[in-house]
This record gives sequence, structure tokens and C-alpha cells, in this order.
Amino acid sequence: MEQELNHPPSLKNPFISCLFCRYRGFTLFLTFLFYTAYHLSRKPISIVKSELHRNCSTVIRPADLNITDNATWCDWAPFGESVTELFETQDHLVSYFFGIFGERLPLRYYLSAGMLLSGLFTCLFGFGYYWNIHSIWYYGFVQAMNGLMQTTGWPAVVACVGNWFGKGKRGFIMGVWNSHTSVGNILGSLIAGVFVSSAWGMSFIVPGIIIASTGILCFFFLVESNEQESGEKEPLLHSSSSSERIFSGSSAISSEPAEAAEDHTEAISFCGALSIPGVVEFSLCLLFAKLVSYTFLYWLPLYISNVAHFEAKEAGDMSTLFDVGGIMGGIMAGLVSDYTGGRATTCGVMLLAAAPMLFLYNYIGQRSIGTTIGMLLLCGGLVNGPYALITTAVSADLGTHESLRGNARALSTVTAIIDGTGSIGAALGPLLAGLISPSGWNNVFYMLISADVLACLFLSRLVYKEVKGWCGRAPRQRG
Repeated sequence: MEQELNHPPSLKNPFISCLFCRYRGFTLFLTFLFYTAYHLSRKPISIVKSELHRNCSTVIRPADLNITDNATWCDWAPFGESVTELFETQDHLVSYFFGIFGERLPLRYYLSAGMLLSGLFTCLFGFGYYWNIHSIWYYGFVQAMNGLMQTTGWPAVVACVGNWFGKGKRGFIMGVWNSHTSVGNILGSLIAGVFVSSAWGMSFIVPGIIIASTGILCFFFLVESNEQESGEKEPLLHSSSSSERIFSGSSAISSEPAEAAEDHTEAISFCGALSIPGVVEFSLCLLFAKLVSYTFLYWLPLYISNVAHFEAKEAGDMSTLFDVGGIMGGIMAGLVSDYTGGRATTCGVMLLAAAPMLFLYNYIGQRSIGTTIGMLLLCGGLVNGPYALITTAVSADLGTHESLRGNARALSTVTAIIDGTGSIGAALGPLLAGLISPSGWNNVFYMLISADVLACLFLSRLVYKEVKGWCGRAPRQRG
């Protein structure tokens, strides 16, 4: 009996193997659903922006309305251009804290609480429309708290998926899985667009209900890890005993996350995570890559509306093509990096190609509907491909780096550092776009092109290292 407890059933057993695969697939589906909901609830502010701060000179003013300021009479106070820019940036600035916190708490509780509270604050923002609230302090507090809750998502879901999937297929699997970002953006745009012109409050309330509902699903159904907890740890599913936490000691499968076994591995320190080879380079690269991606996320609908003269709903719908391209780009980046073993090189090539494509999109992208569709798909793939690869497969690779000696709890901290650094870019991008756009959209695109080039430069050392490995001068390594 003692031997059975120390050596759980092998995955070569067809029944055990089938259950393992089902749980792995179910975890992949659940985490996809969770982060889709996170991004879905993040999108409404970019769609509603054109309704909160409108060009009042083009709106017919009611005859009984006695207003002297013709430029802002139709805005929803207290919103103006600078206020909406501030709300877009503040939810990206606390990723470090909550990501590092994530490895010290059970991920199931952590994610569930984050989604429920994010849903609450998203709904409260929408209720401001129905309660006729015009206080900057109300909206500022609600959006700040929502931003705080939003940062619970990414490090936790990456840690879950990294615990279930080995390194060999990680790029492709996470490339497909990371399409949740674009799917969430698309659904968020479409849902918010339905209500934006009639009752913009519902553009927040409906996504808030959706993410709160997924938080309930998370609490009851998420199995956060399959790591073995006894003996020497093997975080990448190499051994047949990797399903011990699910299968040992019982014929029934529990959805409880690891209370049955203790984890004696200490959480890695912030400085310890920074010392992992590749973390600093990829973090700085993501800062500029995410700057470009989030500028498109928040400003593309307004750009299309201004340049192509579309209505708010039509511009929002057209902007979803950028995210469709992002899905294809993320999958392609994962496939290529798995085949070549060159995560940095794959990102570098796509970032270099993105720079001239952004220039072309600005100059010829609005000449015809066909050109617009093609350029949006292409730019979306090249911009979001590296971003998707770094935040998923690269983060998981570095979080399970050989220098950690099996410390699987480091994955959440490494993910938080990389994505947290990227979040600085996610905050700066929309803010800079708002400051630069009055001088012309051309200058905004020059800023985005410069950011892409800088992102590529930060990877140059790692690219050189990978190329040397391919030439046989050094063993090929990732990260």
C-alpha cells in the first residue's frame, strides 16, 4: 500500500491517460474563457469614448437647450478627451503587485475573486448612466478599482496553463490559446457597440455580468495544476507521475487545488526572477510591443471614425479585424517558434516587418474597403504575434527555466514581471496617442513605428545567441 501511495498510476494506463487529457483540455478551455471575459470587459471604454466625448458641432442642439459652450454641450460630464485617456491608462499600472501576489494564494480563489470584483466595478461604471452621476471622483474610483481587479487575471491563467503543458508544444498551444485576447476584444467591441448610441451604460453592465459569471465558473470547476507535490518537482510534465495531484489516492477527481498536498517550495523573490536569463530583455521588448498593441486597442475605433468617417458602431465593428489578424499572428508565431526553437528571432522578425506595415496602413489603409480589411488583418498579425508569444510561451518558458531547479511557483512571478513591464507600455501608448493626435495622426504612427523598432532592438542579443546556436557555434537554447 505504501508503495502505491508513493508511486501514482502511470499515464500509460489508458483510463488515467484519458482522464488526464480531458482535464488538461478542460483547463485550457476554462482559462481561455476566463481571459476572454477579462478582455471583453476591458473593451467598452474605447467604444463608448466617442459617445462620452463627442464632436458637438456636428450634433443638432435641442431648441430649448440654452448652452453657451458649443464645443462640449453634448458631452457626458465630467468626460472630456483628457479624462477618457486617463481612465484608459490607470488599469495597467499595478500588474507587478497583483502578479507577484498570485503565487502566494490558491489560483482558483484568486481568479474567482478577481473576476467577481471586476464584474462589480464594470457594472458600477455603467450604472453611472442610469443614476445620472456626473462626478469625476465616482468614475475615477470605480475605474481604478476595476483596473486593480483586472490585473489578477494574466499571471494566474498563464501559471495554470504552464503547469499543464510541456515545453515542446507550448508555442503552438499557447498561440492558439492566446487568441482569447483578440476574441475578447472582438466580443467586447460588438457588445458595447450594440448599446453605445442608445444607452451606453449597458455597454458596461452586460460585460460586467459576463465576467462575474465566469468568476463563478472558475470557483467551482478550475483545476489549477497537475504538478506532483512529493519528492523532486518536475514542472513540465515529463514524468508519468505528473498527474498525482488529481489521481492519487482516489478514483474520483477533485477540483480542489492542492490542499491535499503541501508545497514546500519557497516563492521566488523579485530580484531572483529578474536574474533569470532573458527576463529583462523580453520584459523591455514587451513594454514597447504592448505600447503599440494597446494604442490600437483603445484608439483604432476613433482613428477609423475620424479618417474614414464611419459612425461609432461601424468603426468599432471594423476595428475587430485588427484582432482577427492578431489571432492568426499569435498562432503563426507559436508554430514558427516551436519549429525553430527561436522565440526571440520569431518576435524580432515580426516586429521588424510590422514597422513598414504600420507606415503603409496610415498612408493607404483607408483608400478602399478592401485595402482597409487587408491592412488591418496584416498589421494585427504582425503587431499582436510577438506580444502574444512573449506573454504566453516565453513567460512560461522563463518561469520554468532550468536555473530555477523545479521551482514551479516562480511562474506567476516571472509572468507578472514580464507582463507588468509590458503594462507600463500599455499605459503609456494610449496616453501618448492622446497627447500627440492633435498634431496629426501621422505623428501617432511615427511614434508606434519607433516603438516597434525599439522592441526589436531589445531582443538583438537573444536573437544573436539563437542564430549562433543554429550555426552550430553554441547549443541552441530558448530564452
